[in-house]
Amino acid sequence: MGGRVPRLVRAVPVLVGVALGVALLPASPAFAHNSLTGSNPADGAKVATAPAAVELRFLAKLDPDRTKVTVTGPDNIPAAGGEPTFSGSRVRVPFAPGAAGLYIVDYQLPSSDGHPVKGEVRFTLTTGTAAAPPSPSVTPSASPTPSPTPSSAAPDSPSATPVAATGTGDAGRGWLWAAAGGLVLLAALAGGLFLRRRRSART
Repeated sequence: MGGRVPRLVRAVPVLVGVALGVALLPASPAFAHNSLTGSNPADGAKVATAPAAVELRFLAKLDPDRTKVTVTGPDNIPAAGGEPTFSGSRVRVPFAPGAAGLYIVDYQLPSSDGHPVKGEVRFTLTTGTAAAPPSPSVTPSASPTPSPTPSSAAPDSPSATPVAATGTGDAGRGWLWAAAGGLVLLAALAGGLFLRRRRSART
């Protein structure tokens, strides 16, 4: 028994020195930087029901004046429904869900060594409001009804009034009178020649 007590007495200064040395060591980066320990929804989660708020949990207490948290949805549309609220090492941001898709929670906060801590949490909302259909930039107009094209053809000219043809009866009569006149003339010539021959025969 007497030997054990002096050994313990001699060990006490050694243990005290080790404890002091550990306490005096400079803080390692793991302790100097405040880091994310969890979130709701969890990073990479797929949720069908949108939460009322997005919560981030950190290793150390947060400074509300120097901590920034943003939430964006599909097409970089903001999805934060209000200002963040802090409670020790936790921060909650009201969630305003939109269309189904990927949501990104970005955070930035200071650390004890002066270096900012940045990161993000991603989760997918599988149900959401339907996206509005894109409005067409140009509305196709109805094809105009073609106006009737005026005909280039000249209007039908009235038919010419037929010239009355000379009656064939009158033409026939003219030829008969001419023939009769010719016969009378021939007869007169023949009579004259006949008379001259008779006279010349008497003399």
